[in-house]
Amino acid sequence: MTAMKHASFALAFAALLALAVPVAAHHSFAAEFDETKPVKVTGTITKVEWQNPHIWFYVDVKNADGTVTNWAFSGGAPGQLMRRGITRETLKIGAEVVVEGFRAKDASNNGFGQRVTYPDGRNVFTAAPPSQQ
Repeated sequence: MTAMKHASFALAFAALLALAVPVAAHHSFAAEFDETKPVKVTGTITKVEWQNPHIWFYVDVKNADGTVTNWAFSGGAPGQLMRRGITRETLKIGAEVVVEGFRAKDASNNGFGQRVTYPDGRNVFTAAPPSQQ
């Protein structure tokens, strides 16, 4: 093969590999979360990761004994959320919120964050219902 063919092959291979990584990282709702185990927590948003394939946001929850548990919630895809008027700024770090969704199957402090409610009653739906995932 000539140097040009090697370079073309290498470029094509790299492009295919780059496309395969996001596809492999995307999991269905049913693969990770349990629709029979709803979760509802009240806490403070500490971090928002606004990236594909789904956003993640983190909430510190104060326990009855005074300790804090950090929950991680998966939400919708950034493009899907923006089309519904939900931006990165909608989930404000430091905001007190109630998050409703479903627990991870592995019983970790991870969940599918379907709804975020602010103290003023404003609801932010961060993901479509599980049946549409």
